[in-house]
Amino acid sequence: MVRTRVVIKYLGYILLFNALFLFISATISFFNGESSLNALLFSAALCAILGVFPYIFVEKIDEIRFHEGLSISVLGWMITCVVGMIPYFIWGGEFTLTNALFESVSGYTTTGASILNNVEALPKGLLFWRSSTSFIGGVGIILFVLLVLPEKKGVQSSFYRSEVSDLSKMSFRTRSRHITRIIATVYFSLIIAETILLSLFGMSFFDAVCHSFSTIATSGFSTKNHSIASYNNVWIEMIIMFFMLASSLHFGLVYATMTRQKHNIFTSRPTRMYMLVIFIGILLITFQLTHEQMFGFWESLRYAAFQVVALTSTTGLVTADTSLWPLFSIILLIYFSFQCGMVGSTAGGIKFDRIYLFFSSFNKQLKLILHPNGIYAVKMDKKVIEHDLELQIIVFIILYILTFFITSLLLSAMGIDGVTAFSASFATIGNVGPGFGGVSSFNNYALLPDAAKYLLSANMLLGRLEIMNVFALIVMLVRKK
Repeated sequence: MVRTRVVIKYLGYILLFNALFLFISATISFFNGESSLNALLFSAALCAILGVFPYIFVEKIDEIRFHEGLSISVLGWMITCVVGMIPYFIWGGEFTLTNALFESVSGYTTTGASILNNVEALPKGLLFWRSSTSFIGGVGIILFVLLVLPEKKGVQSSFYRSEVSDLSKMSFRTRSRHITRIIATVYFSLIIAETILLSLFGMSFFDAVCHSFSTIATSGFSTKNHSIASYNNVWIEMIIMFFMLASSLHFGLVYATMTRQKHNIFTSRPTRMYMLVIFIGILLITFQLTHEQMFGFWESLRYAAFQVVALTSTTGLVTADTSLWPLFSIILLIYFSFQCGMVGSTAGGIKFDRIYLFFSSFNKQLKLILHPNGIYAVKMDKKVIEHDLELQIIVFIILYILTFFITSLLLSAMGIDGVTAFSASFATIGNVGPGFGGVSSFNNYALLPDAAKYLLSANMLLGRLEIMNVFALIVMLVRKK
């Protein structure tokens, strides 16, 4: 049975964490004498008050049960998205109630889809808050769940049962501090390193911080209307591309590489395969762009590499209008928007590890057909994957594709053209951001009807919460009635 007071207390902690960044944003707005100051201050005060009351009046909690942890995780994301929209809505401009919620959900889920036609019109305080939602969402999908979901009697959250790496299999209770240290070290180290490099190669410090938040969280929010294309700086593109790729890898393996451990990104077979697939995708698109004489070879390589890594990592930052590219290149980019990064990263999507294990399982089934009495096992980095995990991966992939098709169908029923409906669906469920058609690289989601924006907001949350957790909470609530 879920204890309401436990859920409320931890939701209060979440609100206080958001209030901290709202106050920082308000401070930036104050020193720049901006119109967003009142909106940010009011939002920060409201968030702090709502967060303080459970902290003061609800007694100390010694243990969190699994169902309570699941409730905190899902409801925490929802209440955070609602709170995050308040400064947008109060400030006004392009932010209607629907648009404010959409932008908030997009930031926290690190999708990077936007309704803004003129990003550069936002005050710095509001731009920083927008980037902060990505920062909170990026660290939240890994760090927050590990912090608030302790294990009880061997039960782990459905999210981490779907993970296959050493880091993801660690016990919540006995190793949570170690896991937190690993993730925090990687997350903040990457942000600091990228901020310094971007500042050295032409970005203002403010823009460098905002883009670092966005890159490491694999969000894609930019302070410029034309994203990274606005800078037209190959060094900035290379720096961001490197950090997008790093952020799409398992943070445990990144940490192992940083600390020179034996099992790292260079020795992990799935990681090497992931890199190889990205490399092949970049070459194929480069050759076609060159063959079609859209760009010269080096320019084709520049744009192809950046866009493939941007979509695979689900960051979604932009240097070129991919909607104008040949169909073959577009189809490859769509594939990478489905595959996305690796488990244990800040990337969304199906995740390459699941695809890798799916084909390993497929190979096992073929062998069993040919040799029914044989004994075969699916392995990842020499570790045997249990049959239950195989089934869970297949169920997840089916649910993911089913959710994508239902969303596309509903968008089409709203009068949205097929390409835009298809693109908006996979771009939001995968937390990628840009798609094709009406939501392509240099377009946005502003012209979609309000009903579509609410649907896609739910889609972004489903994708970020790995679908199964949301359904598990619904089943749990229904069974209580």
